[in-house]
Amino acid sequence: MGGVFPPELIELMKAVLDDVTMTLPEARRTSAIKAEIASHILACAAKGERNNDVLKAFALGAIVESTHHSHDISPERRAV
Repeated sequence: MGGVFPPELIELMKAVLDDVTMTLPEARRTSAIKAEIASHILACAAKGERNNDVLKAFALGAIVESTHHSHDISPERRAV
């Protein structure tokens, strides 16, 4: 992904990360979840997105998707 982001975009991405993280139940505010959210925000911003609401929606969609997939794991695989 690489690249350099201007300070104002970094601040926007941090604010989006903080806002999205606060929407989660406290038990889900793990460093792994925050890293996943941040990764999606970075990817969206790297494609040129600068709209706060769009970045939030993209990040929230990523959380829903990762939560959905985590419930698709069979009981046998969860035991591994």
